[in-house]
Amino acid sequence: MSQADHDLFGAPEGSENISEGRMLSSSRKPVQASLRHQPLADRIRPQTLEDVSGQDHLLGKEGTLSRMFESGSLPSLILWGGPGCGKTTIARLLAERAGLYFSQISAVFSNVSELRKVFDEADRRQEATGKGTLLFVDEIHRFNRAQQDSFLPFVERGTVVLVGATTENPSFSLNAALLSRCQVLVLNRLDAQALEELLKRAEHEMGRPLPLTGEARASLCAMADGDGRYLLNMTEQIFAQTARRPDEPLLDAAALARLMTRRPVLYDRDREEHYNLISALHKSLRGSDPDAALYWFARMLEGGEDPRYIARRLVRFASEDVGEADPTSLPLAQAAATAYERLGSPEGELALAQLVVHLAVASKSNAVYVAYNEARRLARKTGSLIPPAHIRNAPTKLMKDLGYGKDYAYDHDEEDAFSGQDYFPDGMERVTLYRPTNRGFEERIQKRLDFLAQKRAARHS
Repeated sequence: MSQADHDLFGAPEGSENISEGRMLSSSRKPVQASLRHQPLADRIRPQTLEDVSGQDHLLGKEGTLSRMFESGSLPSLILWGGPGCGKTTIARLLAERAGLYFSQISAVFSNVSELRKVFDEADRRQEATGKGTLLFVDEIHRFNRAQQDSFLPFVERGTVVLVGATTENPSFSLNAALLSRCQVLVLNRLDAQALEELLKRAEHEMGRPLPLTGEARASLCAMADGDGRYLLNMTEQIFAQTARRPDEPLLDAAALARLMTRRPVLYDRDREEHYNLISALHKSLRGSDPDAALYWFARMLEGGEDPRYIARRLVRFASEDVGEADPTSLPLAQAAATAYERLGSPEGELALAQLVVHLAVASKSNAVYVAYNEARRLARKTGSLIPPAHIRNAPTKLMKDLGYGKDYAYDHDEEDAFSGQDYFPDGMERVTLYRPTNRGFEERIQKRLDFLAQKRAARHS
């Protein structure tokens, strides 16, 4: 098992070491002095599925896993959730509840030959004892396509019940063939109530309350950001670094911040979280919410996103979602991107923040975006039609003799600088692609187009 997802409560005592082949024990021994070196998270791990915090949608009375046990079946599963939400603990307790032998490997350290060994052992165990095997694969998304395919025949035959754990979106990180044979269960990040339950268990284990004010206690949970293992690691540090004298003053939020380091922001610049946050930024801008847009912008920066990437997406947004409702937005977006290039971080980020606010409060229109897409579809459909003769270029006498440019009306010489000629191909009816909204500058554009449409109709009447 990798340290990256060595679960919320660690490995239960007596759980299997694959090389030694021990069985999972359901009994919990009293904590002895010699075991005090064990991490706090390991010492207060749940002993039953009902003790797991924060996953009631799976383990509650009407939870998905609860219904599976009621039906007497346990299919292969993919447990998808962030660090410290209980994936490994749940897998171990599932094996115990189902009466299965618990086998564990990590995709970080294992290869196909090790997988074959695990499958062979599962086959022999089934034949010798009749006991099935639950194979828990930590960070299963780290296996490549060929390695993932190696699971398929053994899952289909029932050699193992596969339970894979991943922090990555299975849709992107796992083969479709493997996904089709497993049920994906999404684990929640631990909420404030679940984190508070962990703190109470920790205090009971340590035999004393945390020396924190109410505000500092809430701040500690906020630092954990939904990661129970991280919360318990910090809690253990607080107990270790604070005096036990009853008259010792409680730590307030400021003192806690000096004592502890804040958990790094979870953000993958090239994976799902990257796309989730840029989507959140886009939709907040589109929804004209400058506060939410600034928040997601800041989240991306705090996560280490390249501001140049954000700048490129904001330039695109200026055309796609603001468009002609506020035609100043595109040059402002370009100016903000240039300002960042000139100033760099952190000074240049303010220009991008200003752009975020401007785009959020600007009038919105996707009329140009819609018109462009319709024009592309129409062009693909009618791509063999040539321009009408009167608007073709006529640089030679032959081309003039063929009628190129004949009867072309120079619009600047016409009243209102508008000739009303037809510019679509011969034989093609005029179509309307650009339909301005009644928002922002496009309201004026629509009035102008209505005026020109009347003049065009008069010319052709």
